[in-house]
Amino acid sequence: MTERQREQFSALGDLYRDWNAKINVISRKDIDNLYVHHVLHSLAVARVVAFRAGTRVLDLGTGGGFPGIPLAILFPDADFHLIDGTAKKIRVCQEVIIALGLTNCRAEQRRAEELKRRDYEFVVTRAVAKIDKLAEWSLRLITDKQRNALPNGVLALKGRGLKEELAALPKGAYVEEYPIGKWFKEDFFEEKEVMYLQY
Repeated sequence: MTERQREQFSALGDLYRDWNAKINVISRKDIDNLYVHHVLHSLAVARVVAFRAGTRVLDLGTGGGFPGIPLAILFPDADFHLIDGTAKKIRVCQEVIIALGLTNCRAEQRRAEELKRRDYEFVVTRAVAKIDKLAEWSLRLITDKQRNALPNGVLALKGRGLKEELAALPKGAYVEEYPIGKWFKEDFFEEKEVMYLQY
């Protein structure tokens, strides 16, 4: 990482503490675990794919900006579009983006159903909905144009052992599961994974 990226990651702690005191976007009990439970968890996506320059990524249901903002710091040459239906959460995202000086990241109050164009190589998401709903909302927004080593698709941060969710996916859906505990040793990640979905 560059010195600039290190500074941006370092700034996240104070920024989220400050905003969380005004608008509760992270559980107050969890704010002390920001870097492990939110930032590092978000960065697990980067263990599956390193977004190439120009890659367009939609963070669907971003909440307070996860995983989109940490990924935007890590991949300054990719383009991140963060959406959420809750205005106060998007306000926090917008203020954090401005404070960090991120030029490759924008946040807006939108619902996935409102997006119509196949504009994105990847959709990333964390704790938003069951995987069949994510497939319904996301797969129609993914372009056919390939730019990365991993084919375009959905990268969802999920809990492990989701056989019932996977059984509800449409026929022809392809899934790979990456246990995060293999990469990060903190107990928090034992039952967490990155789920990659392609159709």
